[in-house]
Amino acid sequence: MFKRKSDAEDDGSRKAPKLGGAGGSGGGKMSFAAKMMAKMGYKEGEGLGRSGDGILKAIEVKQRPQGVGLGAVREKTEQDKQEAKRQALKRGEEYEDSSEEERKARRKRKEAVRSATASGASTPGGARKPKTKYRTAAEIERQAEGLEVPNVLKSLIDATGKEAKLITSTAGLMTPTFTSAVEETEAQKIANRARKELESYADAWTELTERNKFALAEEEQVRQELAEQDEEIKQVEQMLQAVQALQDLDLSRPRLADDAANAWEQVTSKLETLQVEYATEVERFHLTEVAVAAINPLFKQEMIDWEPLEKPTHLVPYLLRIKRILGIKKDERALAIHNGRDGFQSIRRQKSTTPYESLIYNSWLPKVRTAITNEWDPLNPSPLITLVESWRDLLPEFIYHNLVDHLVVSKLSIAIQEWNPRTSLKRKHGTPLPHIWLFPWLQFLSPHHTDPTSATGLLTEVKRKIRVVLDTWDLSRGVLPGLDAWSSVLGSTLQDALVKHLLPRLAKLLATSFEVYPPDQDLTPLEHVLVWEKFFKPAVMGQLLIAEFFPKWINTLHAWLTMPEANYEEIGKWYNWWKEQIPASVNAVKAVSDKWEEGLVMMNQAIDLGDDAISQLPPPAAGPSKPIASALRSKEVETPVKARTQAQEVEATFKDVVEEWCEQEGLMLIPLREAHDITGLPLFRITASASGKGGVVVYLKGDVVWARKKNDKTAFEPVGLEQTLIDRAEGK
Repeated sequence: MFKRKSDAEDDGSRKAPKLGGAGGSGGGKMSFAAKMMAKMGYKEGEGLGRSGDGILKAIEVKQRPQGVGLGAVREKTEQDKQEAKRQALKRGEEYEDSSEEERKARRKRKEAVRSATASGASTPGGARKPKTKYRTAAEIERQAEGLEVPNVLKSLIDATGKEAKLITSTAGLMTPTFTSAVEETEAQKIANRARKELESYADAWTELTERNKFALAEEEQVRQELAEQDEEIKQVEQMLQAVQALQDLDLSRPRLADDAANAWEQVTSKLETLQVEYATEVERFHLTEVAVAAINPLFKQEMIDWEPLEKPTHLVPYLLRIKRILGIKKDERALAIHNGRDGFQSIRRQKSTTPYESLIYNSWLPKVRTAITNEWDPLNPSPLITLVESWRDLLPEFIYHNLVDHLVVSKLSIAIQEWNPRTSLKRKHGTPLPHIWLFPWLQFLSPHHTDPTSATGLLTEVKRKIRVVLDTWDLSRGVLPGLDAWSSVLGSTLQDALVKHLLPRLAKLLATSFEVYPPDQDLTPLEHVLVWEKFFKPAVMGQLLIAEFFPKWINTLHAWLTMPEANYEEIGKWYNWWKEQIPASVNAVKAVSDKWEEGLVMMNQAIDLGDDAISQLPPPAAGPSKPIASALRSKEVETPVKARTQAQEVEATFKDVVEEWCEQEGLMLIPLREAHDITGLPLFRITASASGKGGVVVYLKGDVVWARKKNDKTAFEPVGLEQTLIDRAEGK
């Protein structure tokens, strides 16, 4: 049969192409893939990529055994290792995989062990046997302190040989000398036995010596302890004698004042001696309890007749001398001052009080509490301040807190609530101003009482009281008494209260009561405003004048300049006079100086215009004003009209007059929401009590006050605003 050409070609096409040796001597053909890669710049034996940095061989796959997790076998194939090594060599580095690192680590450990245990002559890896060291008899004698080696052990006669031989420690007695492993002479045996016995004796001697030293040390320690105990027994006996001497004083029986002073001096002197001699043993021997028990009878006797406000320093000198033995600590008092209530709470967490604290709490505090509650007047702070300052270093923390923050503060709070600024300067009903009797207490009070920004506290009550007073204070009476003293304590809070409560009233006063009237100028309203100038910043006061004073002043100046008979010299003097009435600090404000400049410019314009100023002088920007000429002509006419109007206002507001009179006299006019049976007019109660009770019931008819009679509650009689009504309001 003949092969067809197509069949031969098909068989040849199915042969595998030769990848290697392309272009070699064999002249083999390149495969299609090899040709394509060669066209793209690939060279056999180099990595993939333009610079040959890619992998050299195809990626191999390494199968992990079934059921085995990560880390059980080495994941890197041989191809990965060769490729990583090739890349490292290309970078000039040395490649080490995990297996090589482990081999090097094991090799290093073996070398370390071998270098530590082996020597050059020993077997590699084996430990060298330590060399036995022998001591001579002289060395043993030197090392074993006090041991005397017998001469018989220092030298022996060896008569076993042909001739006698002296064996000493230096000639072989204490050192083993073997001529043969089998043969051992009698001298060597004797030497060995002597060496072993001598070393055994030396060790036993050393042990006994150490025991002897320890026993001597114990004996010395016991001797010292006995001496200390003897000294302590003597000290305790002396202390017992001192305590017995305190008992012999018989302090429990009543005494007169002179005898009590002598008894206090005696017991204080003896306790002072104990305090000095047993300063380090106070807690150990419970001397605090002894001291408190010694003064307890005397202390209780003194508290019976003691007047805290009359004798605030009573017993203080005695207690200060023995404060250490009484267990009084300074740091507790300091903690109470700085932490306030927190210090009191820390004391409350203690399980019990000391004997001295119990004595003060049960005997001293009730006496002082009664004096403060029933006798002390907050308006006279000196006696109680002396008491607090004197006892300050002697009071426990919680008692000091109870005294100041509870007893004193409660009385001061009531006094602040009863303070009436309107009557504070009255001679009859006058009371000291709060800053006189409150400021001395600020150094003793806790922080929340001295912080005006706090939600509660004494200064907060004062601030609230001042705000109420500023809303109703009669501006004609000048500055609120004592307000300048409060500015240093209240700080910015007072400034805020003045701006919110007083400044609008000052503006209203200038707007309604002040007029610029050159013929007969009344400066009273302006003076009532400027008297408050020191409490405001110059810019604030300047703004007030710009809003309420300068519009009236500039209108009056314009009206005067446009009068036919205007005298510019007189106007200039008037201008300078007004400028002098305003404080220099306010005039220095730029907005105020601009207003003065505006008036000066208007005056210069009028001078330049001459007679034409009457019609051509521009009016001020504030608007038209009342002509000054008509004001001058109608002055005499307006005066009686004003008087009639004021009389009508007084008649129409007679209730306001009565209220003002009550405020000035320290009384209150309280509406009862009831009506008189006959007239139907509302009834009021005039009383001096802060509770609103008592006093006298009245009603107002016209300009007459009708008061209820004392004996007949249905009848009323007219009374005047005089002392009789004041006495009835006070319940006299």
